[in-house]
Amino acid sequence: MKGTSTGSEVGALIARLDWAQSPLGEANDWPQSLRTAVDIVIHSPMPMLLLWGSQLTQLYNDGFALLAGNKHPDALGQPAHEAWPELESFTAPIYDAVLSGQVRTFSEQRFVLQRNHRDTEIWLDLTYSPIRDESGDVAGILVTAIETNERRSKTLELQQRSEASLKAQHNTEQRLQLALAATDAVGTWDWDIGEDRFIADAHFAYLHGVDPGDAGLLPISDYLQGVHPEDRGTVARSIKHCITHGTEYAEEYRLLQADGEVRWVFARGRCYKDHHGRPARFLGAALDLTERKHTEQALRHLNENLEERVAQRTQALAEANQRLQSEMVERERAEDALRHAQKMEAVGQLTGGIAHDFNNMLTGIIGSLDLMQRYIAAGRSEDIGRFTDAAVSSAHRAAALTHRLLAFSRRQSLDRRPTDPNQLVASLEDLFQRTKGAHIALKVQLGNDIWAVNTDASQLENALLNLVINARDAMPDGGELLIETANSYLDGTDITTLEPVKAGDYVMLGVSDNGSGMAPKILAKAFDPFFTTKPIGQGTGLGLSMIYGFAQQSGGHVTIQSEPGQGTCVRLYLPRLHGTALESNQTPQLSEAPVALAGEAVVVVEDDPAVRMLVVNVLDELGYTAHQAADSRGALPLLESDLRVDLLVTDVGLPGMNGRQLAEIARQHRPGLKVLFMTGYAEKAAERQGFLEDGMDMVAKPFSIDLLATKIRSMISVVE
Repeated sequence: MKGTSTGSEVGALIARLDWAQSPLGEANDWPQSLRTAVDIVIHSPMPMLLLWGSQLTQLYNDGFALLAGNKHPDALGQPAHEAWPELESFTAPIYDAVLSGQVRTFSEQRFVLQRNHRDTEIWLDLTYSPIRDESGDVAGILVTAIETNERRSKTLELQQRSEASLKAQHNTEQRLQLALAATDAVGTWDWDIGEDRFIADAHFAYLHGVDPGDAGLLPISDYLQGVHPEDRGTVARSIKHCITHGTEYAEEYRLLQADGEVRWVFARGRCYKDHHGRPARFLGAALDLTERKHTEQALRHLNENLEERVAQRTQALAEANQRLQSEMVERERAEDALRHAQKMEAVGQLTGGIAHDFNNMLTGIIGSLDLMQRYIAAGRSEDIGRFTDAAVSSAHRAAALTHRLLAFSRRQSLDRRPTDPNQLVASLEDLFQRTKGAHIALKVQLGNDIWAVNTDASQLENALLNLVINARDAMPDGGELLIETANSYLDGTDITTLEPVKAGDYVMLGVSDNGSGMAPKILAKAFDPFFTTKPIGQGTGLGLSMIYGFAQQSGGHVTIQSEPGQGTCVRLYLPRLHGTALESNQTPQLSEAPVALAGEAVVVVEDDPAVRMLVVNVLDELGYTAHQAADSRGALPLLESDLRVDLLVTDVGLPGMNGRQLAEIARQHRPGLKVLFMTGYAEKAAERQGFLEDGMDMVAKPFSIDLLATKIRSMISVVE
């Protein structure tokens, strides 16, 4: 083929190839339309591919050879389906459409091509246009490919660096994307500038008022006649500027139809020059924007009344909000009334239970003391022993009730110490055996390597003993009692409790029976104070509620599972203690009350005269020198004086300055002074570890004489 080698490597290759063996036949026999198309391709500065004939034989230029990568030079002269079999699913429908006279355009289409014998990702802008022969039939396809990798990279960079800058181009790019995507509304053109032959598809011709049958024969001026007179000059100048300066053409304008209808289009194109640098072809596409313009107009009309509609909607919302607020107020009132009723019911149950039990205990105490006074007045002192026993028994029951109430409310004073759960359970096994009765089998199942816990061992013992007694009472006809320990991890979903569960390691102590069990309604109230299923006088209803309070105050949890006729299982979970040496759980046995050594003195501060008198008398009988005061104000002169003071015994809940504050001031004058606190209840003293310092201890009211004497002796005897 002559005239193809003008510095183009591919052009030179085309000239050397033996085309006689190709579907195109001898190059000298090629039709003029093919020769012209090849000439345009070879001299185009943009990558171009020409597909010609029934087999779409490939001819391309140097720019496209670079895109073809490893496919070049073998792809030259090959049918498209043989050269690019991996792209057939993408190209086949495009070829069918273009061969029927349509144009297909794609923006930033992704491909993976072989370059330097490895897969390389590239992005291309593609245009597939029909090429017609001398008879006007579509004989080939012209593919224009522009690599957009750099443009895509820079676009992404610009998007990240400046959203505002991306919006400097938003409208134009958006319109182009619409034009490329909405193919049903796109019209295309190919203007041969030298011959002034404007080739357009049927849709573009229709939009501009040109007979589609004449679409390839008319000059561009015939198409400009379809442009609205007010926009015609602008369009003509824009086209001229594009041709003269080689810039991109992008214009939005109106078309005036023969029936008077006005339509809007957005057109975009580019001018391509020949090898002499002269404008040769002007290709592009146009998008019908009429429907969008109508929509925008409708929106503008809609927005004109927007303020009025917003005001109406705002008024409606305000009225609805007012109704909602009114409903919420009524709902809150109803909820408050319900909570108040529930609170009063709970208070009534609590006070009723306390009143019932305390009245029984006070009757035993007051009645016994009254009879003792009568017998002493009558000279019958030898007969009062049974009354003193009854009074002491009732007093101990009252103390136990108070203790259980504090445990339920999580206000008892806990003496937490590192404890081995297995050792504690093993030490209580004999007590459990005696408590359960001969008709019940006891099974103790202790886990291996059970973790230590930080707890009040005596309170834990009481809790387990209460559970054993409950299990015994639930099996009057015999059964099996299981006591077990195990290490557990709780994540908050393992168990269901009233309180939130903190995820972590816990030690589980469980007590199970196969007795009568509880119905769901009974089970729901199991932890309520003074709720009991036992006959009147046989249970206070504070056992499980005390265990619940003890577990919560210890940082743990308690669960209960029960079914009628299947038995009950109560599990107590206590937090694991890390890295602390264990102490023995054996409770020291109290011996005879120890007496004072010569000269030892104690300051007693107690606002209750009866309790103060009792403590002072105990100290006197044990040989201590006792100094007393009713409050902190009276105690300070004693503590600030030169008197010998070996121990300060003070109530916590004093009027004015409390006992803990008194101890702080006393230690400023007497560093290292030992302090024994007495407490009936003090919220801040409930947690011993945070309340007591070195050289301090606590005894809970009511206490026995022997316990008080032993505690005083042990504290004074300790050498710092």
